[in-house]
Amino acid sequence: MKTRIILVRHAEAEGNYKRLFHGWSDGGITKKGHMQAVLAAEKLKEYKIDRIFSSPLLRTMQTAGYIAKIKNIQIKKDDRLKEINGGDWEGQRWDELSYKWPKEYDTWENKPHIHQMPNGESMNEFYSRIKSVIDDLVTNNKGENICVFTHGTVIKALMCYFYGYSLEKMIIVRWFDNTAISIVDFSDNGIKVIVEGNDDHLEDENKTVINQEWWNEYIEKHKKITSETE
Repeated sequence: MKTRIILVRHAEAEGNYKRLFHGWSDGGITKKGHMQAVLAAEKLKEYKIDRIFSSPLLRTMQTAGYIAKIKNIQIKKDDRLKEINGGDWEGQRWDELSYKWPKEYDTWENKPHIHQMPNGESMNEFYSRIKSVIDDLVTNNKGENICVFTHGTVIKALMCYFYGYSLEKMIIVRWFDNTAISIVDFSDNGIKVIVEGNDDHLEDENKTVINQEWWNEYIEKHKKITSETE
């Protein structure tokens, strides 16, 4: 029996647009974000969806609302699907983190598996939380297709679980854009990633991260890290 998880990152939110760390901060999605959510919902119409679960934060709930309306399915909230709790980083500008918290910023960028948010969650605590919700969803919804709306770091960490990586390999999993869709099947044969971070439902001008200054530098760094770990 196959159980399918369809993971969707929330649409562009105020924190993405303004480049603020917004883990548990609860801002809504932008005008572009609403457009992204509409396009994602159009894509998701193609899939059989039995249940919809979401982080309770506004940006995920707003994104999930579009497909929930089309499919006429009630959204179920689960606190465990929330983004990592950033503690003192909440609401801070990304370009200020490196000099306000140099040690923590270094681990976030280069050794995420040992990262500890100042007065927030550690990556290990966070990983245990999000793995537990996926395990519960699969166990309690056997044979169903479950659409899950969540956050960037959640999906990045979960990819380690799906591929059987230790958290030390989290650094080689790239960031996905807003409303990117990933599909993962659970069966007696194990876990299989069917789709990873697909955002083809968006034209380039409708995307978020590839149109921001930090993205090209990140991609070059990611290519280097990936080649060094092969």
